[in-house]
Amino acid sequence: MSEAVRWQDYKSHLNPIWCPGCGHFGVLNGIYQALAKLRKEPHRTCFISGIGCSSRIPGYTKTYGFNSIHGRALPIAEGVKSANPDLSVIVATGDGDCAAIGAGHFAHTAKRNSDLTVLMMDNGIYGLTKGQTSPTTPHEFKTKSSYFGNPENPANPLALALAYNATFVARCFSGNIQHLTETIVAGIQHRGFSFLQILSPCVTYRGREQFSILREITPPLPEGYDPKDKLAAYKYAEDPEKLWLGIFYESQEPTLGDKFDAIAGKAAAKGKATLDGLLDRFQM
Repeated sequence: MSEAVRWQDYKSHLNPIWCPGCGHFGVLNGIYQALAKLRKEPHRTCFISGIGCSSRIPGYTKTYGFNSIHGRALPIAEGVKSANPDLSVIVATGDGDCAAIGAGHFAHTAKRNSDLTVLMMDNGIYGLTKGQTSPTTPHEFKTKSSYFGNPENPANPLALALAYNATFVARCFSGNIQHLTETIVAGIQHRGFSFLQILSPCVTYRGREQFSILREITPPLPEGYDPKDKLAAYKYAEDPEKLWLGIFYESQEPTLGDKFDAIAGKAAAKGKATLDGLLDRFQM
């Protein structure tokens, strides 16, 4: 790319059709800014998404992209990364897409430490299907599918990511573009499974006051916080009063690709690297 990289270089010809005031506009802005900071060449970047308002992201970015089916973005992204390890593979997903129908894939992709960056846009509602309760909808919040209030306690995506041994766990807010951009940059630079919960208000089904509410309860992690301390990460992730922003946890571990390379090396050392050699091991 040229020396002068602009965020506009990553913008596709499609105009976003989210509701006016949607938090996803801020997320898209943060993505553009992060790619520009990293000087990521569009043909070396790929966005994979599932279904939902958040999953329109591939269409709005001038990179490779694939809009898949509901809850299946992560295994498809793993396939893309395995086929072309040189690509930066970024998953655009939502709280319903990732933490409900896609929850099983979330667990296994995280524990494998697949080298993916997952941007989970969390608005606490099923926005695309007109306002039903999602896994992160607050307790007692009234939705189209819970007229008398949500009877369930919400899932905690950060605590789940930590339990699944994700090696990069962070939370951002679409109303804080500078911090959002910096955290997306850090997530893409991390080798391994990067999970970013991005608080992205749905003004249509959660109310326009959500931005003001979130600004009051989203402080940055305390100065001197150590992202290597997993117990501290759980403590701040489970805080019932505040939704802290920042990188909660980060560790350097072999990625799934590294492990595959190690297995291939062992197979080659035993002379089993050819297809015939591998098939010989299964003969009676």
